[in-house]
Amino acid sequence: MIGAIIGDTVGSIYEFNNIKTKDFEFWGNGIEPTDDSMLAFATANWILRGGEAWKHYCDFATEYDDPMGGYGASFTRYIERVREGIRPEPYNSCGNGSAMRVGPVGWAFDTLEQTLEAAKKSAECTHNHPEGIKGAQATAAAIFMARKGASKDEIKHYIETTFGYNLDFTLDELRPEYSWFYYGAELCQGTVPQAIRCVLEATDFEDAIRNAVSLGGDSDTLACITGSIAEALFGVPQRFYKYELNLLKAEYPKLHKLLLEFEGKFGNKILA
Repeated sequence: MIGAIIGDTVGSIYEFNNIKTKDFEFWGNGIEPTDDSMLAFATANWILRGGEAWKHYCDFATEYDDPMGGYGASFTRYIERVREGIRPEPYNSCGNGSAMRVGPVGWAFDTLEQTLEAAKKSAECTHNHPEGIKGAQATAAAIFMARKGASKDEIKHYIETTFGYNLDFTLDELRPEYSWFYYGAELCQGTVPQAIRCVLEATDFEDAIRNAVSLGGDSDTLACITGSIAEALFGVPQRFYKYELNLLKAEYPKLHKLLLEFEGKFGNKILA
């Protein structure tokens, strides 16, 4: 799970200030976890505590109501209805929010079938558009397969044949024209394939995150999804793990505790 939080944190200062290079300070000035991390933590809490996923998303968005970047407009209206005492309905979104928060699902289950079902449940309470569900499932499946030892080629083949994503492009081809607008980078279909490609072309965890940030678009979310998969495939350098833990402990002690609890039960992949 820590890979998703690191990716989000590193990408946080580039969401609205895109860069098109891999040459940047990894822990840049002003970085912090965004709404992506808050909702990923909500997913972890749902897995640990049980109940209905939507309640955990609402609770965390209420407790952490002003994160860097802010919550999306549709999700904000969703939360407002809860505060008015109204059971909210999903809003047919295919936005990348379902994929950014699904990371913990990829670590928590013993079979691919269980992982896909849990990913669907995590998404459909808000993102019940087929593309929103698909984005969450593809991300969780890639994490599951990577932590079970699948190769890059095996992951690529499964994602392409199961979800219909085209992964036959290169980041160098994509980078010049990829943006918030041209590719619909706020959508699952404009973020998840790109994040997977960032991992497929990477040599290690850090390289994957640098790939993601360098594309532009919704940088923190792209790096969050990338980081969630890259952790399972490559492992996270211990120095990165310690940096992020210290940041969480100082700013979000409850989330720090939750991370340790989740990873204590379901594991992580931290390099020596």
